[in-house]
Amino acid sequence: MKHSWAIILVLLVVALAEALATGQRLFFNLAYLLMALLAVSYFWSWANVGRIQIVRQTRSARSQVGQPIEERFLVRNTGIIPKLWVEVRDHSTLPEHHASWVVNSLGVRRTRGWNVRTVCRRRGRFTLGPITLMSSDPFGLFQRQRQLLATSSVVVYPLTVDLPDFTLPSGELPGGGAIRRRTHYVTTNVSGVRDYFPGDGFNRIHWASTARTGRLIVKEFELDPTADVWLFLDMQGVVQAERPLQEQLSTSISLVATRPMLDDSTEEYAVAIAASLSKHLLARNRSVGLVVYGQSREVLSPERGDRQLSKLMETLAVVRAVGTIPLAEILAAEGKGLGRNTSAVVITPSDDTRWTDSLRDLRRRGIRGTAIVLETASFGRPSNTAGVLAALSQSGVRAYRIRAGESLAAALGQSGSA
Repeated sequence: MKHSWAIILVLLVVALAEALATGQRLFFNLAYLLMALLAVSYFWSWANVGRIQIVRQTRSARSQVGQPIEERFLVRNTGIIPKLWVEVRDHSTLPEHHASWVVNSLGVRRTRGWNVRTVCRRRGRFTLGPITLMSSDPFGLFQRQRQLLATSSVVVYPLTVDLPDFTLPSGELPGGGAIRRRTHYVTTNVSGVRDYFPGDGFNRIHWASTARTGRLIVKEFELDPTADVWLFLDMQGVVQAERPLQEQLSTSISLVATRPMLDDSTEEYAVAIAASLSKHLLARNRSVGLVVYGQSREVLSPERGDRQLSKLMETLAVVRAVGTIPLAEILAAEGKGLGRNTSAVVITPSDDTRWTDSLRDLRRRGIRGTAIVLETASFGRPSNTAGVLAALSQSGVRAYRIRAGESLAAALGQSGSA
């Protein structure tokens, strides 16, 4: 009972008053007993949260929407007094991460543990910890808390889907010319041979030259003559739309148990599309870059490989639709640095046709554009998506329309309109 020690204290005062007034031994013994009870309970509650060691083991600091995060907790009593019960209360910011636990009867030098497995439903960077230890004496008179401020972080990457049928307009360099840029990747373009150095892969060895010279000779490669791909992700806040939570639950609650839940918001759909395209294009050895104006200006230069995918996913995990700069201005400003050997993929819910003019201007400079337009009407906000698609068609730009609840793989697997 809360503040039950106050009741014991009142009884102690009454017992002392009666003992002094009557001089009877019974009241003196009762007063001594109550004082001993308060002292022992106070000390026991203090000792229950002391001399406890908490070990928190996280299997990985990276996860993805739809994938689990697993943690292992170990609680060890390093003191010489048994712990009747200890509540471990976790204050992590990861949604639906229920790691709090009550450990009962923790003996001297004993260790208890439990596992926590949480399926990630939201992208972002989240904090694991801090932890509060709570306990009390056996009589429940005094409750103690102890704060363990140590924290760690976990990054949840956005949801990705396979896009086996998605293709970009041809982005080959004019005349079939090669990019004279050496690379450590194995490509189809062999630029020459050189002597073997320790660390070179055996798949780089040129066996004909090795047999002729009598020493190991390896091939050197150049980048494939394919265009860089720039993803322009529109995170301007005023153009976004989101269906009310009650409406989302009424239409998608039956799907929660069978697939990761993607919020019916243009922000989450756009990020999922950008992440899926990054994974799809990098898997095909394309060079992918990103431009996004969210909390700040973020520009990742085009590169290839798993390292670039990690950089893109890290950025997409934390970006939020709080930008204030219109997409048309972003395309005009960032497009100045794009060369003719470039493809631009614009992902936006905006129905402002001014950005289609900017994309048309890029096309005139030899930059091939593709637009992925989210229909905000399906997300609960009226829009002129049809006008945007018509403007893109007149400009000869391939466009895809994405609706709320629609399969991204199916929508982006279509030929698109141009």
